[in-house]
Amino acid sequence: MKVLIIEDEKLLADSLKALLESKGFEVEAVYDGESGAEYAELGIYDLLILDVMIPGMDGYQVARHVRAKRCSTPILMLTAKSGLEDRIDGLNAGADYYLTKPFDSRELLACINALLRRQGNQVDELVCGNTALELATGMLVCGEKRLRLSAREFDVMRFLMQSRNQIVPKEVILAKVWGFDSNAVENHVEVYVGFLRKKLQSIGSNVKIQAIRRLGYHLEVEEEC
Repeated sequence: MKVLIIEDEKLLADSLKALLESKGFEVEAVYDGESGAEYAELGIYDLLILDVMIPGMDGYQVARHVRAKRCSTPILMLTAKSGLEDRIDGLNAGADYYLTKPFDSRELLACINALLRRQGNQVDELVCGNTALELATGMLVCGEKRLRLSAREFDVMRFLMQSRNQIVPKEVILAKVWGFDSNAVENHVEVYVGFLRKKLQSIGSNVKIQAIRRLGYHLEVEEEC
């Protein structure tokens, strides 16, 4: 799970980052609203932790920007403002939950887990054409045939299936799967797409990973079920 922290209090941001990394999350932190909006727009994060009072764009503006880009990533908004109108403003801007400072780390983790659980329980598999990707097992399924994917293959396939109606640039796949600060290059994406194409073919899938020159990849179904 990848988390983006947008918080201008560097000490707090870094302590939150250390806390979440100790719980197994992959975490990045930025310290102003404009950078936060730019990072969030990539769509590579599973959760945004967003402070209200940040320089550049404030938290409300960042949340509205993210939602205007049709990004459905859960937003946990942090603020020292505890008034009812402030909470309403945050929720109306697109936040999913509003946590008032100061807060206990246990409360923060409970909120994060609740948001991610709500997100994850919406589906237990992704389906495209005659093929399903089981999120709990990492299995690619077509009819009676089942094939387990490696962790990296699973991440690439999941992202492509989640973005089925869009063309996904290689650099976005690279950031989503390998991480924004990774040293991996676009050739890594090409290699794993090649692995997935062979595995889809081996189980009789009618799903094809099509390359769109200079743009990226998207999924096509030869025959809809």
